[in-house]
Amino acid sequence: MPRFDPRDLLDCYARGVFPMADARDDERVFLVDPERRGVIPLTAFHVARRLARTVRAEPFEIRADADFRGVVQACATAGPGRLETWISHPIEDLYVQLHELGFAHSVECWLDGEMVGGLYGVSLKGAFFGESMFSRRRDASKVALVHLVARLVAGGYRLLDAQFMTGHLTQFGATEISRADYHRRLKAALSVEAEFQRAGALGGAAALQVISQAS
Repeated sequence: MPRFDPRDLLDCYARGVFPMADARDDERVFLVDPERRGVIPLTAFHVARRLARTVRAEPFEIRADADFRGVVQACATAGPGRLETWISHPIEDLYVQLHELGFAHSVECWLDGEMVGGLYGVSLKGAFFGESMFSRRRDASKVALVHLVARLVAGGYRLLDAQFMTGHLTQFGATEISRADYHRRLKAALSVEAEFQRAGALGGAAALQVISQAS
């Protein structure tokens, strides 16, 4: 498809479609509108006991937007069980531009000065579109997800889009819904204003409390 800019990409998200590529070095970008969509309910987010203990113990320093491009690049790196990525270089650049415009954010786990896990996504009004996550230490991406959900709840978000349903996400209460249901939820989320940075820095116990109060 023809090249488009970050504003065009935001319009795509507002319509319920998102970009993908076939490989890291593929210059082609195509748009996806799945028949079934994975979503993580912000009012029914499940944190297992062991993970809750880990979050409270605060094994990582949690940062937001400290190294956005680094998170995207880490998510695009091949690893066990993932030999190829849909995050091409053009897509990476688009997300970085969205971040610079204030429409994309990352949550990161740091340990001894090294980023060891994190995730990123696109923020548009009351919707957050989770794109990808990575982990180099046990539970790092899970801890980042807990802190993301706490931020979204505190910031007034209505929808956390997980795009494709996976077995990994079911442990957090993720569900799969129809395209029509997704578009209804998206429309409702886009009718409200939300703020990613509203919560500021949250400790582990505080993040869990915010999530529990939303349930």
